[in-house]
Amino acid sequence: MMKIAVPSRDGLVDEHFGHCKEFLVFSVAADGSLANQATIPSAEGCGCKSDIASVLARAGVTHMVAGNMGEGAVRVLSSNGIAVVRGATGDARAAAGAFAKGTLADSGIGCEGHGEPGHECAH
Repeated sequence: MMKIAVPSRDGLVDEHFGHCKEFLVFSVAADGSLANQATIPSAEGCGCKSDIASVLARAGVTHMVAGNMGEGAVRVLSSNGIAVVRGATGDARAAAGAFAKGTLADSGIGCEGHGEPGHECAH
């Protein structure tokens, strides 16, 4: 069964994977609909340097639908068996649903700092 995690803040796709409040995890039914939702709190600190990839993998997550993330985070997630799709925006559930239905593909665009003071994406 496909399970999709979405880095989220207040039900919306968080622009930066490593700074999200939580991960919303959606199970995908055989017909491509979202069957249920669970919440996994985000670890403190940068996502790619935390243990969140293995936590998500142990929870059965197979795909990460995110806004942006650096190549280091993509590599860490991939090494834990989680495929990454970047470029999602808006409602987290809608983004997961779009991917499950095949209407959302990876943008290929990584993290570039987002203009935040002191933020470096050297992942």
